[in-house]
Amino acid sequence: MSRSRTMRRYLDGWAEKPVHPLLAGPLDGLSRAIVIPALAERDSLFRTLADLARQPAAELARTLVVVVVNNRRPSLEDPADIRDNLVTLEILEALIAGSNPGPAAETPWLAEDLACMRRSALRLAAIDASSPGFEIPDRDGVGLARKIGLDRALSVLDGEQDPVFLVCLDADTRVDAGYLSAVGAFFDRVEAPGAVIDFAHQEAEDPVLREAILRYEVFLRAYVLGLRWAGSPYAFHTIGSTIACTGEAYAAVRGMSRRRAGEDFYFLNKLAKLGLVGRIGGTVVRPSPRPSLRVPFGTGRRMSRVLSGEEAADGELYAPEIFRILREWIGLMEEDPDRSGEEWLDRARRIHPVLAQFLEEQAFLRAWESIRRQAPGPVHLRRQFHGWFDAFRTLRAIHALRDGGLPNVPLLGGVRQLLERAGFSPGTDRREENGEAAAGELLEVLMEAEQAASGSRRFHP
Repeated sequence: MSRSRTMRRYLDGWAEKPVHPLLAGPLDGLSRAIVIPALAERDSLFRTLADLARQPAAELARTLVVVVVNNRRPSLEDPADIRDNLVTLEILEALIAGSNPGPAAETPWLAEDLACMRRSALRLAAIDASSPGFEIPDRDGVGLARKIGLDRALSVLDGEQDPVFLVCLDADTRVDAGYLSAVGAFFDRVEAPGAVIDFAHQEAEDPVLREAILRYEVFLRAYVLGLRWAGSPYAFHTIGSTIACTGEAYAAVRGMSRRRAGEDFYFLNKLAKLGLVGRIGGTVVRPSPRPSLRVPFGTGRRMSRVLSGEEAADGELYAPEIFRILREWIGLMEEDPDRSGEEWLDRARRIHPVLAQFLEEQAFLRAWESIRRQAPGPVHLRRQFHGWFDAFRTLRAIHALRDGGLPNVPLLGGVRQLLERAGFSPGTDRREENGEAAAGELLEVLMEAEQAASGSRRFHP
């Protein structure tokens, strides 16, 4: 089995210990893996697995699909969720063994999905992080579930014939028939530590939820547009079910974050410091819009807050002026990075006093002088600057500017302003409207802007 020194060191020193039972068939000839955490996902998981079963047989032959069925101890989880996990494990075990799942799979839609999987070349594995004694720790959540699966997958993949890569997916996320081919083609032809796959949320049946997820996606795409216009190298989406990376890069950043939420954001933040995070086109993953209270923030939590009335459905956006401030600040670094820390702070004050105050609070002066002493030239200075002013610190700067006099603006109006500043037409048909149709039109414009602005970040086989 071919494995780099970086991967060996990670597996020996940083990977989760293989204490959770692994249910799997033969593990030979595998060079890629898709990892799916599942908590009470019986009604969604097998539909997603059926989507994967429809991928080309040649792709499935070298791909391991790992489902990590997980929960915390019973006192912290809904008993119904734990029962759901037990049934899910029983069905997965039967599928892997090639036997009949029995009464647990008697519903017509589930039987159809299972039949599709049995007819396919799908290579399935399951990790039990749910049964008594194998639960994940109280403080952890989906991040650790992903990490357990990714670490175990990395330990069995063989890069002798093909590049090793890892893909994150969610149990309620649907994929297209060309999904695996598009991801494989990217890593066959592009040198990048990782990438995010094009996405579009599934359409909700409930009209309130449908408009809420539409506006949330408008916000997500507008935020990335703002970062891209500002010149940030962190201008990519951070949705867990869209992430793919090489095994080498995964090991180099010491694996997935164990966090209960935001693990995707923090992982991609680390990955981007290794090199450009690409964008994979030619396929679309479709995350679920369903509400959820399992994590403190993210899509599910946002939808729950809208449906409960805790949060307005209309939505807000960071003031476009904030992205202009970031654009000027980052642009100075591109123009001439070799300045003293004091000169940088003086420039920041001229851009906006709150920016300078934020940098002082973040000990920029000390950090920059250390960077300047060690960097041999402008290329290294820029790289080290972006390593310091990373995705997390960029978001904190945005929040500081918001709280320091540039409050959020209504979502659709803010998006129109941002599009105009970034050189895109926001459309004219519904310019003064604020309803679902107007949001849908802006979403289309934002998606077109992504296509036009991605440049070398995007790969379409």
